[in-house]
Amino acid sequence: MTARKSRHHHGNLRATLVAAGVVLVDRSGPDALSTRKLAAQAGVSHAAPAHHFPSLTHLRTAVAAEGFRRFTAAMEDAMGRADAHPRAQCDAACRGYIAFARGHPGLFQLIFGGHDLVREDVEFCAASGQAAALLSRIAAPFAAGARDRAAVETMIWAQVHGFCSLMLSGQLAVADGIDPADWFLSLPGRAPVGSDAAHFPLARNGTAA
Repeated sequence: MTARKSRHHHGNLRATLVAAGVVLVDRSGPDALSTRKLAAQAGVSHAAPAHHFPSLTHLRTAVAAEGFRRFTAAMEDAMGRADAHPRAQCDAACRGYIAFARGHPGLFQLIFGGHDLVREDVEFCAASGQAAALLSRIAAPFAAGARDRAAVETMIWAQVHGFCSLMLSGQLAVADGIDPADWFLSLPGRAPVGSDAAHFPLARNGTAA
């Protein structure tokens, strides 16, 4: 038995397939995900992934769970490098959100694109729940109560996610030399409070403003 087969035999095949799935989705988009492609990449038979994933939907769900973990880690990393002030933490989380969308558009589309997933999967629920909990945490200082916090969460999420979606679809392009996160954070009236920062030039559909 080869060293590769031995590692898989001892339970690493699942992790190997998920890691390969992340790379494939990042490189070619969610629709490129295939158990056959990942089995070939892992050096196992086409039937081997079925021992861990009964269907492509289950494999896609595991990759999406890993995507959510990386998404949350990107926001937490940015927050860890920012001032502890609530506004600075909120801005940092948005910066991490945008950085993840730019750096991992395939994963971003997978976790937010309405793809067929096993949404009751325990691992997926835990990973997506961590992202939701982070959003709730950064919104809390700006809310008077639970009901108000839900409204603040919605405003923050709608604004940063809408910005990312427009950016990735090519409907909104930031002018050359401008960091998209810097441009987003300069927007007036951005939740939870307005900004008096200088505006950055914007281009729409690839045309300079």
